[in-house]
Amino acid sequence: MEKKHIITIAGKPGSGKSTTSKGLARALGYLHFSSGDFFRAIGKERGFDVLATNLLAEQEKSIDEAVDQKLRELGAKEDQMVIDSRMAWHWMPYSFRVYLDLDLTVAAERIISHTDEARRAAEFIPSSPVLYAKTLQDRLDSESKRYLSLYDANPYNPDNYDLVVDTAANDIEAVQKIILDAYTTWAEL
Repeated sequence: MEKKHIITIAGKPGSGKSTTSKGLARALGYLHFSSGDFFRAIGKERGFDVLATNLLAEQEKSIDEAVDQKLRELGAKEDQMVIDSRMAWHWMPYSFRVYLDLDLTVAAERIISHTDEARRAAEFIPSSPVLYAKTLQDRLDSESKRYLSLYDANPYNPDNYDLVVDTAANDIEAVQKIILDAYTTWAEL
């Protein structure tokens, strides 16, 4: 399969997917797309936060199908793009697939301290990192169950990716440099 100049970034909530993918897109002059933003917009249209939308998606396949269709369209039409998405790696095996890993309590602390008002409006975020880490685990469990049922795939399995980066051990600049260096090598092969 021929490679495309697409970087797909998956990972746990709070691992830095959005910040990393936007920074990489800027650095490379690539387009950027976030399926999480797209998914949250679908939930918001229905009056749900992210966890409620995840739980609804377990019953209503049309939610995931809308996100999947958007990803397939982007993969077919675009090149030079960075995509922040749990499942883009699955739909775009020709992309450079990156997984950002992070402990969920650290993730909860990051999200609580750095979330903007738009995201707070779309998702209930408790002030307790321990409580929010449990909510994040519930989301991961729901997503894992859905993706296993729909695609027989687990987006949280590091074996699915070309590169795994621990974002607790690296700041955002280091994460972006690690990815850029690995992507450059991958693209040249």
